[in-house]
This record gives sequence, structure tokens and C-alpha cells, in this order.
Amino acid sequence: MKGSSVLSSTRPRFEILDGMRGVAAIIVVIFHIFEIHSKGPALQIINHGYLAVDFFFALSGFVIGYAYDDRWKKGMTLSTFFKTRVIRLQPMMILGVTLGALTYYFGLAQIESTTVKTLLLIWLLSCLLIPVTRQMDIRGWGEGYALDGPQWTLAFEYIANILYAVFIRHFSKKMLFLFVILSALLSIDLSLHLDMFGFLSNRIDERYTMIGGWSLDPSQLYVGFTRLLYPFFTGLLIYRLGLRIKIKGAFLVCASILCLALMMPRVGIGAYEWTNGLYEAFCVLIVFPLILIIGSGILELDARKTKICNWLGRISYPLYITHYSFIYFLFEWTYKHPDMPISVQIFNGIAVFLISMGVAYASERLYDIKIREWLKNKFLYKKEPKLPKLEITNLSPE
Repeated sequence: MKGSSVLSSTRPRFEILDGMRGVAAIIVVIFHIFEIHSKGPALQIINHGYLAVDFFFALSGFVIGYAYDDRWKKGMTLSTFFKTRVIRLQPMMILGVTLGALTYYFGLAQIESTTVKTLLLIWLLSCLLIPVTRQMDIRGWGEGYALDGPQWTLAFEYIANILYAVFIRHFSKKMLFLFVILSALLSIDLSLHLDMFGFLSNRIDERYTMIGGWSLDPSQLYVGFTRLLYPFFTGLLIYRLGLRIKIKGAFLVCASILCLALMMPRVGIGAYEWTNGLYEAFCVLIVFPLILIIGSGILELDARKTKICNWLGRISYPLYITHYSFIYFLFEWTYKHPDMPISVQIFNGIAVFLISMGVAYASERLYDIKIREWLKNKFLYKKEPKLPKLEITNLSPE
């Protein structure tokens, strides 16, 4: 079939970047568990876990370039590209939304004021990646995707894919570098709360942070696009320039840097809160691209590290997109039992973490792999069944 050219099995396997994606997803789960007991963004223990989103966007830019840049030259069509991306992203996203609807219906008090018809409508809109307005925000959290909060990042992932397929893939390296510089200015505007365009005036608790992007109001949309553009452009540019740094122990170095960046306590409070914005700008503009450069510099790991990285890469997306349904449940439980002892809180947190990991692993093995294979056979390989199927690495977004 034209447009479904084969990636050779001799292509490099960036196992370390696979592993970093999994490490970031695990930190996101831990961040959300601790967030339940937080008295505000500045006081949260695992404070910068939300920056994993910006790291994911940087990885996405690198991966898109790796997986597709050469395939356009071999005749891949827009239709094949979008089919491939939908097959990769949509099945797990639908599962995450469905889990969110089930936990909402069976576990949360709000169902008393939400009809089943309304819940099914929101479920359908979420499956189609259509955000809801504040009038349909059944949780009252200001989310565009009320059944699976992290889904907003998938909406921006799709936007990035569309921009890449229609425009960005044609960019020269110089043009791409120009867009990196321009989008870096947006990141600085957001992180340092400069508000050059007047979109940030209503951000109070989120000043000097990159937090936000999950709803339809202009401020949140500005935050979402700002968080997407620089990391995505930079990840793609790093791939196209072939920037690599080879160092010993690259896996541990990358994991240590990433964990430190995402788990760092709040940097500045009070009159010095602007230093937190400076820290987050440093992470997004410098640290995350550096992790990509180091992580892609080593192509061969020993068997043990390879196995670990592959496992982390496989569960990363299922973990990220399904865990929040259990976080919703834990939020509600904690709200209803404010006086429960610390030992019970610890037990609940550990239980939710283990359940999230178990569901991610099971859904990847029993659902995602099988349904994606069926969809690829039906929609990508149907016309020419004798064509060798695409051999992919975990890093590939297919």
C-alpha cells in the first residue's frame, strides 16, 4: 500500500528515551497522588511533576521526526499518516475516558446531579476529543475533558501531529530553528509571568509556573499552546540536526536529571516566587532538550537496561492516560474522610499507585496491542496484505 513504507529493523533503537518516557509517566502518577493532600501548588511535596507534560511534548517532536520524516519521501500520504496516528493514540484514550466515566458513575457523589444521558454525551464527546464548555463541567474542576483530565494533552498532541503533517514537515532546519526561538519567547512569557499578550492576568496561584492548558478559556488555551510549541519544535530540530552526546551511564544520568527536575520542591515563595518561573523555564528550555540529546546518544544498552527501558516505554502511555480515573476516586474518598489517619492515607496512595500500574500493564497487553494490530490490518495493510508489516521500536508512535 502506498504510504506505508517499512521501517528497517536496522534503524536505531532509542531505548533510553523509551525509558525516560516511562519514568516521567510514573512521576506523574506520584505527583497526582501527592496533589490530593496538597494545600496549594507552592506547598506540594512532588512539586514540578506537571512539567512531565512539556517533556512528553519534546519527546513527541523527536519521535515524529524519527518515525515519519523519511517516510514522506517514500510516498506516505496524509491519509496514511493520520490513520497511523489515530490507531496509535485513540484506543487507549477511549479506554481512559471509559474508566473515567465508570469511576464517576459508581464512585462519586456528583452523579446525583448528573443524568446518565449527560454522562453518556460527555463520554461520546471525549471519545471524539471534543472538549466541553464550563457549562458541561460535571466535576467543577474547570476541565475541558472532565472524565479523564490528562486527555487535554492528547488533544494538543493531535494538534501537533496536524501541524507537522500539513506544515512543519516542509520546514527547513533554519525555519524550524526560527520557530524554536519564537516559541521559546512564549515559554519565557508564561514562566516569568511577563504577560506580553494579556492572556495571563487571571493566573494567581499559577503565577511563575507552566501549570495549565486543560480548558477552553483564552488563558488556558494560550498556556496549552505555549507548552506545546517550544518542546515539540525543539524535539524535532534535535532529531533533524542529529544532536547526540555519548556518555557512560547515560540511562542513569538521564533518569537522575529527569527525576530531579520533576520532583524538585517549589523554588521560590513570596517575594522570590519569580525564581520558580526561572527554574521551570530552565527545565523546559535547557534540561529537557539535554535529556533528549544524551538519551539518543547511546543506541546499545546491556540486556538488563534494555529490558527495563522497553517495559517502561510500553506502559508509559497506558499509565498516563488511564491512571487519573483512580485519582478522581482517591480525591473523592479523601474529601469524604478528612480525619483518616496518616497510615490510611499512605495505604490508599500506595494502593492507587499499584492499581494504576497494574491496569496500565494489563490494558497494554490485553487490549492496546491487540486492538491496534487489528486496526492496522484492517485499515493500513488491507489492500496489499503481502507487504511486510511495519517493524517498530517502542519509541515509534505507531
